[in-house]
Amino acid sequence: MKLASLTLALAIASVGTLDAAALDRRVRINNHSSYDIIEFYASNKGTRDWQEDILGRNILPAGNSVVINIDDGTGYCKYDFLAVFEDGDELVKYNNNVCELSDFSYWD
Repeated sequence: MKLASLTLALAIASVGTLDAAALDRRVRINNHSSYDIIEFYASNKGTRDWQEDILGRNILPAGNSVVINIDDGTGYCKYDFLAVFEDGDELVKYNNNVCELSDFSYWD
């Protein structure tokens, strides 16, 4: 009886915890500023580089949003964001937990 209770308790505990590799890392980036975002980078906390411009040839116009899958295959949840605006301003936001975050906004 004790073994069955222990097995059931472990099964319930494993269902209640989420594996970081299985978490959704899609984040809606909202540009509520007056300027277009011409480049956007998201680099996990384990790297020192900005990786690649996620927008590529696209831009994120002022007043618009885009859903980005911020999953680089490393299993990380914490990312730094860098937005480059059309006027040349750059804004870095550190330590964003994309496993919990579904929306992220830039404002003037």
